[in-house]
Amino acid sequence: MPAKSKAQQKAAGAALSAKRGETPKSELKGASKQMVESMSEKQLEEFAATKTKGKPEHVRK
Repeated sequence: MPAKSKAQQKAAGAALSAKRGETPKSELKGASKQMVESMSEKQLEEFAATKTKGKPEHVRK
């Protein structure tokens, strides 16, 4: 499932980095903190690999 916004893609990248142990989980904030706990590494890779061209910065619910 691709990311729907640039913000979601960035949060997935941060969560993926923490999941792999490259950055400490204590540095995460907001959505990325929730993503690291609730998503698998494969799911995070799919979100983080999404192309950002043409994506809005944020998407309203």
